[in-house]
Amino acid sequence: MLKQNLQQKLLQKLSPQQIQFIKLLQVPTVSLDTRIKEELEENPALEDISLTNLNEPEEQYPDRDPDEDTYNSDDEKGEMDEFNIDDYLQDDSVNDYGSRYDQNGDDEDERKEIPIAVQSSFFESLQAQLDLLPVSDKDFAIGKQIIGSLDDDGYLRRPIMSLTDDLAFSQNVMAEDEEVEDMLKVIQSFDPAGVGARSLQECLLIQLRKKDPNDLIIKKAIIVVEDYLDEFTRKHYDKLERSLNMNSIELRGVVNEILKLNPKPGDSNEVSTKQMQVIPDFHITNNDGFLMLTLNSKNAPELKVSRSYQEMFQHYDKASQKDKKLKEAVQFVKQKLDSAKWFIDAIKQRQQTLLKTMNAIMQYQYDFFLTGDDKNLKPMILKDIADRIGMDISTVSRVANSKYVQTEFGTFLLKSFFSEAIQTESGEEVSNKEVKKILEEHIGKEDKRHPLADEKLTDILKDAGYNIARRTVAKYREQMNIPVARLRKEL
Repeated sequence: MLKQNLQQKLLQKLSPQQIQFIKLLQVPTVSLDTRIKEELEENPALEDISLTNLNEPEEQYPDRDPDEDTYNSDDEKGEMDEFNIDDYLQDDSVNDYGSRYDQNGDDEDERKEIPIAVQSSFFESLQAQLDLLPVSDKDFAIGKQIIGSLDDDGYLRRPIMSLTDDLAFSQNVMAEDEEVEDMLKVIQSFDPAGVGARSLQECLLIQLRKKDPNDLIIKKAIIVVEDYLDEFTRKHYDKLERSLNMNSIELRGVVNEILKLNPKPGDSNEVSTKQMQVIPDFHITNNDGFLMLTLNSKNAPELKVSRSYQEMFQHYDKASQKDKKLKEAVQFVKQKLDSAKWFIDAIKQRQQTLLKTMNAIMQYQYDFFLTGDDKNLKPMILKDIADRIGMDISTVSRVANSKYVQTEFGTFLLKSFFSEAIQTESGEEVSNKEVKKILEEHIGKEDKRHPLADEKLTDILKDAGYNIARRTVAKYREQMNIPVARLRKEL
């Protein structure tokens, strides 16, 4: 049975401009330049003033002040008179701007290529070593399959039977499990040592067996990894001394030898490529006790709406005869002009929001930015800053989660300045980062042969006036990636 009902709903919808601003706000500085370049490519009505000034020969504008945004209207009117709207509408490379390009229009001399370092990858290095071996075509195919089956850490996680099936179905190579096993041992002899292992134990043993077999420390290290790996990882050193009939000095030599080994041999050639580049969004300098906040210049690009597109729109809009093609052209130009204006406004709004938020954080944590001491950090949550600047908590969160500030004491993620409050015995509220700093200092100074347990750390904090529970101490320790006392023990 059909019925008609009236109901009221309260909905909140974001305009395209608001959505664009939100997306730009959470983009860090390192990615903003790429985002602006994408917009410049997609929208011909948007121009970068710095690039425009570089590309324009100075002799064509002898009277032009480089600091003023001026143009020659007579020249542009002449260009407009020569413009043919039929050619404009029929030219797919212009009408579908951003998806098709004129392959012959770029000047080869003006193309700028950024040089990059050429470095062979982990898998390319293994393949190069395989290419040098005098093996049969069948063994070469098996070796290539094994290399391709390794994970990024250099381990072989797939069973030998699965590799045999892959060779049969994908390469039509009929191989026995024993042949794959033999070729795997060949791969395990490659550099870096430990590659091709099927477990951590096998990885460590491969590396140890490549060392001096007559060294007594190496022999005992092999025994520890083969038979007592679980006790070693749990740092049950007393049990190892009794089982292997060693004193603490001998065991220390064995432990140090094992700790030198690489548990992830595949990462050795990839470390440099995985490092993240951090570009600070803000700079804070101390000028005789007065803090100065500046925004990274990359966050303030010099963008403008194209003058030629504005003139083009005015020319079309004032045309006496408006057929269908002309209306389409006017609509296209107007859409690009509106998009360019929205993007420029969103960039400016982004700059204002970033500065407003960072200035509030700087004022709130003024003592920290003067000294760089974590103990001077005040308890601060997102709501504290949101109330100060009169913005929503989500806006502050977007700024804090992906932006960095450079100070005299290092570069910090804005999110790191937010912390919960802890009340001392005197009733004063302090940041939990202050407690973490005290924990870190005491753990750093502890006797590693008898590390401090969580109960002892709790007593130390209580003596210093911080009345917190043991489980809270354990939570803070885990947040700082510090293991329990037993795993911090050293010989």
